[in-house]
Amino acid sequence: MTSADFPRYDLPPDWPTTEAEATAVQERLRAAVVTAGEVAPPGEGAGTVAGVDVAYDDERGVVAAAAVALDPRTLAVVGEATAVGPVTFPYVPGLLAFREIPAVLDALGALDRAGHRPDLVVCDGYGLAHPRRFGLASHLGVLTGLPVIGVAKNPFTFRHADPGPHRGDWSPLLDGEEEVGRALRTRDGVKPVFVSVGHRVDLDSACAHTLHLARDYRQPETTRRADALCRRALAEVRAARS
Repeated sequence: MTSADFPRYDLPPDWPTTEAEATAVQERLRAAVVTAGEVAPPGEGAGTVAGVDVAYDDERGVVAAAAVALDPRTLAVVGEATAVGPVTFPYVPGLLAFREIPAVLDALGALDRAGHRPDLVVCDGYGLAHPRRFGLASHLGVLTGLPVIGVAKNPFTFRHADPGPHRGDWSPLLDGEEEVGRALRTRDGVKPVFVSVGHRVDLDSACAHTLHLARDYRQPETTRRADALCRRALAEVRAARS
């Protein structure tokens, strides 16, 4: 591994502050997305899989990010980190990455420094399933160089047929005739999640990892753990400032 292969957690110095600047960044960087990779099959490998998520306190203008590392075989938590900072970008649909990535990078960097560099990152959001094909999962992957997938709770603006009723059933998530992701049933009879490639992972692998991580619940265990942790971090901030 060369120095260029190591993950990067520094925020670019020209981080956008306006909608026009942010849209231009997405248009420029989307060509860097890699839609294939060599991620170990689900449940294998000696590394870790990490989940990232954020929680907001809009009244105080604060965002808390969490990164949780799991053993890919047992799904046990092996490391966790949080980062809290100011919200520096307005809420604009399609540009949520610019609100979330600064804190997420800090949390991922702290997780790495603690000895838990992830071999795969799972975002609660979109990758290629985005109007400009550059959602949070793709943006985070391109900035860090890590393999990333997006697993969202809803299909955003795209259409899909209802997948079959059983765990593992799926249907394509479509923008016109283009498949941008999949609606994937992770629990029998429970509404699907929406999986898309972020960076350095193909769609079949992204779905396989999502199924493996969603062993007991609709959402992947990575997302559930990161969601709980960032909410705790935000509650601690509120308690300290009240």
